[in-house]
Amino acid sequence: MSSQTADDHVFKALAHPRRRELLDRLKDAPQTTGMLCEAFPDIDRCTVMLHLKVLEEAELVVAKREGRERWNHLNALPIKHIHDRWISQYAGHALSIIDRLKSDLEG
Repeated sequence: MSSQTADDHVFKALAHPRRRELLDRLKDAPQTTGMLCEAFPDIDRCTVMLHLKVLEEAELVVAKREGRERWNHLNALPIKHIHDRWISQYAGHALSIIDRLKSDLEG
């Protein structure tokens, strides 16, 4: 998968608030699909599974089967790649603009 395609998958996955909530739940420790379903009683298991599938396709979640349980693990590397490629680059530019504006206002 090309870097651009991978980035597109990550942005698509992060675009939905429920998927971001799922990632937040996986941040501290892996959870089974059943545990994640219990955390979201307002949606059915099928919907949780669909969200997990999108997260897996973006490589944000790695699922491992242990016996009858499916454990979902956060993979933060795609988020780090987005940060390194986009956020840090533009944050530095924005900070330099703010610094120049401050200098102009004080000058």
